[in-house]
Amino acid sequence: MKRSEINRNIEYARRVWAEHGWHLPPFASYAPGDWAGREEEKRQLAARMLGWDLTDFGSGDFYHTGLLLFTLRNGRLDGTDEQPYAEKLMLVRENQVTPCHFHWSKMEDIINRGGGVLCVELHESEPDESLSQRDVRVMIDGSFHTYPAGTVVRIHPGSSITMHRGLYHAFWGEAGQGDVVVGEVSKVNDDTRDNRFLLPTGRFPAIEEDEAPIALLCSEY
Repeated sequence: MKRSEINRNIEYARRVWAEHGWHLPPFASYAPGDWAGREEEKRQLAARMLGWDLTDFGSGDFYHTGLLLFTLRNGRLDGTDEQPYAEKLMLVRENQVTPCHFHWSKMEDIINRGGGVLCVELHESEPDESLSQRDVRVMIDGSFHTYPAGTVVRIHPGSSITMHRGLYHAFWGEAGQGDVVVGEVSKVNDDTRDNRFLLPTGRFPAIEEDEAPIALLCSEY
């Protein structure tokens, strides 16, 4: 991805989240030069991979296959503290797909915090990690529901869906409904080792430096 595209999307996310009443911690506004003298803070954030995160999943087409996130809190990935949870804020565009994947370790709640409708496609996985044709039993807003494999459920503002381990899911914003402000509350999040994508997928983007960054990504500390 080009750095200019990353910069534009960070600025856009800041505006959209602020319009919905979501405000970010101070380090979200640090430009690269603002990190001077903050080495310990940077070290702590890097250990938890907090902050900006934007990916096109190796597609080369962020607006069709991509996701922008901000990790607000997370336990240390090396397990050397007692924080067992994580929280993220995401911006999901209309028809912008996060590809089908599951997590070996993490359980998570995906929450529609406002805006449009979040579409989530669901499949159980088999022991060999292929897609299962079994029905999916999943919790939505605290109650269990059972759906045929491949069902797309629609999560409206205020509602949430719980992803158990091994549950394949893909999601996108429903066409014509606007951007979706999405929250995630989960166990400790490790995007370097705990994502099983159905198809080979890149997680962190290669960046073409066509202009100066306005903020560092969590993979760049």
